[in-house]
Amino acid sequence: MTTASPHSPDTGPPRTPQPADAEQPRTPAAAAATAKLALLVASGATFLAVLDTTVVNIGFADLRTDFPAASLSQLTWVVTAYTVVFAALLAVAGRVADVIGRRKLFLWSSGVFIAASLLSGLAADVPMLIAARALQGVGAAGLIPAALGLVLQHTPRARRQVAIGVWGAVGSMAAAVGPSLGGLLVDVWGWRSVFLINLPIGLVILAGAARLAPDTPTGRKLPDPLGTLALALGVGGVVFGVTQGTEWGWGSGRVLGLLAGGAVLLVVALLLSRLRAAPALELDLWRSRAFAATNVTSVLFGAAMYSYLLSSLLFLNAVWGYSELKAGLAVTPGAFAAAIGAMVVGKRVRPAGQWAAVAVGSALFGASCAAMWLLLGTEKQYAAVWLPIGILAGVGIGAALTAISNAATAALPPERYASGTGLLMTTRQIGGALGIAALAAILERHHVLDDEGYLQVFLACAIGAAGAAAAAPAIRSRAARHT
Repeated sequence: MTTASPHSPDTGPPRTPQPADAEQPRTPAAAAATAKLALLVASGATFLAVLDTTVVNIGFADLRTDFPAASLSQLTWVVTAYTVVFAALLAVAGRVADVIGRRKLFLWSSGVFIAASLLSGLAADVPMLIAARALQGVGAAGLIPAALGLVLQHTPRARRQVAIGVWGAVGSMAAAVGPSLGGLLVDVWGWRSVFLINLPIGLVILAGAARLAPDTPTGRKLPDPLGTLALALGVGGVVFGVTQGTEWGWGSGRVLGLLAGGAVLLVVALLLSRLRAAPALELDLWRSRAFAATNVTSVLFGAAMYSYLLSSLLFLNAVWGYSELKAGLAVTPGAFAAAIGAMVVGKRVRPAGQWAAVAVGSALFGASCAAMWLLLGTEKQYAAVWLPIGILAGVGIGAALTAISNAATAALPPERYASGTGLLMTTRQIGGALGIAALAAILERHHVLDDEGYLQVFLACAIGAAGAAAAAPAIRSRAARHT
C-alpha cells in the first residue's frame, strides 16, 4: 500500500494518531452508537444520490405532457445535467472532503442537494428544471465520497468491511429500484414528487449528520485551483461528449470538440498534479496496484452495469409491451438480490478474498447477461426466464460493487478515504457513460421494437463484465498483504 510521505507539503507535519482513529468515541457503547449513526446517514444520502441518477427516466412521458413545447433532446438534459456534473465533481469533492472534513462537506452537500430538489420539484419550465438538476448533481458529488469517508472514519477497523457491505447494498438497491419507485411516484403524484420526496428524507439525514462529532483538522491543503478546474471540466467534457455522441453524431464538431477538449484538459490536470504540492489529482494513489486495479474493474463493470439497467427496462417496455410501472416492478427482485449479494460479501468474505468476490460477482453478472442474449425473445417468459436470470444478475452486481469498494479502501490510508472513494466513483461514472453510449449506438441500428438490438446490448454487457472478472486478480497481490 502506498501512502503519502508524512513530511510532504500536502500532508503537513507528522500526526499521531491518524484522524480516523483520533475521532473514535472513548467508550465502546458510544463508539457503536456513533458508527451506526454514521452508517445510517451515509447510506441514506447515498440512496438519494444514486436514486436520482435513474428515478427520473421513468417520468419522461409525464414531463412531455407538462412541457409540450420542449423537445425530447431538451428533456434528456434533465438526466444529462445531473449525471455530467455528478461525474465531473466526484474526484474533486473527495479530495476536498479529506481536507476540510467529511462531516463539513457532507452537511454542505446535503443542504445543496435538498435545496436543488425543492427547486426541481417547483420548476416552472424546462431550463429551470435543468439548472436545478445540475445543482443537484453538485450536491450529490459531495455526498458520495463524504458519506463513505464518514462511515470509514467512525467505524472500528474490525467492522469496516461489514459497514461497506451495508453501504454497498443500499447503493445497489437505489440504482435498481429507481425505475419502480419512480414509476409508482409518477403514477400516483406526478413527476414533481420524484424530487419533492427528497426533502423530508434529506432533512432527516441532515439532522443525523449534524449530531456527528466535527472532524479533526488534517493540516492538508486545498487542491490546486487550476488543476481542480481542469480536472472537473475534463471529466465533464468527456462524459458529456460520450453521452451526446449518438444524438449529435460521433463525427459532429460538437462531440469531437467535447471529447478532444476534455482529453486535453485531463492531460493538463495530470501534468499540474505532478508539479503541485497540493495536486487536484492524487496520482500516488494509483501507485498501489490494488487501488489501480479496482479502478480498472470499476470502469469495466460500470459500463456493463449501467447499460444493463437501462436496456432491461427498455426491453420490457418496447419488446414485451410492459408499462413503465410494470417494467420497474419486474426488475425490482434484482434490486433485493443485489442487496443480498452485497451483504454476503460484506459479512462473509475476508479482506484477502475481495479480489475473488469481484471476479465471481462479475462472472455471475456476465453469465446472466449472456443468458439473456441466448434465451430472451419476443415471447414473454418472465417467471421461467427473466426472473431467475435477473436475480442472479442482481446477486452478481451487489457482490462485485461491494468487493470493489472493499478492495479499494483496503489500499487507502485513513486520511485519504474520501479522495480514493471520489476517484473510484469517477471511474465508475465514466464507465457508465461509455456503456450508455454503446447501448445507444447499438440500438440506433435497429427498430425500437426489434428484440435483436437489445439482445446485442446484453451480449456487450456480458463482454464488459467478463473483462472486469479478468482484471480482478490484479487486485490480489497487495490487498492480501494488508490482512
